[in-house]
Amino acid sequence: MGLEEHIPAGILLTTVEQVAGWTRRTSFWPLTMGLACCAIEMISYGGPRADAGRWGQEVFRASPRQADLMVVSGRVSQKMAPLVRRLYDQMPNPKWVIAMGACSSSGGIFNNYAIVQGVDHVVPVDMYIPGCPPRPDQLIDAVFKLKENEVFHAPIGADDIAARAAKEQAQLTAPALRELDPATGLPAGAITGRVSHV
Repeated sequence: MGLEEHIPAGILLTTVEQVAGWTRRTSFWPLTMGLACCAIEMISYGGPRADAGRWGQEVFRASPRQADLMVVSGRVSQKMAPLVRRLYDQMPNPKWVIAMGACSSSGGIFNNYAIVQGVDHVVPVDMYIPGCPPRPDQLIDAVFKLKENEVFHAPIGADDIAARAAKEQAQLTAPALRELDPATGLPAGAITGRVSHV
């Protein structure tokens, strides 16, 4: 009993946001952000076995001004964090970020002063891929899920700007999930006792 019953066949009803989402979903241009060992798996994502070219993503952009997807693969050091942020700021809107691997998601096994405990303390992350290192198949799955859940339904215009600002503020002010105890230098709540090796 809606409008659809009174429209002749061959007429399609949609919104401008859905048309923009469809075009965004079919034209991802990823930015190369390989920082450590997970970068090898990201590189093989564009290789002949995984073949990201089947979905129009075979060209990883070296310039952030031509990319709309940042795949952060590997651990982010304190020295590299400002550069990651600068490249993120140089990417045109709309832009998305995938944290690939345990190190970029949560610091991985490197719980020390030199490694950022999750790239979400530097840039807002849209999708996390677990693993050490994750396989290219997981990156393929994450890209498809990002396209369906985030990109296709993303708002445009002033709504997009407000949503991105709120999301970024929420992620950047979130506390770290793992903190070092200042007294011992170990993770908070760690068992502090010597183990004797016999």
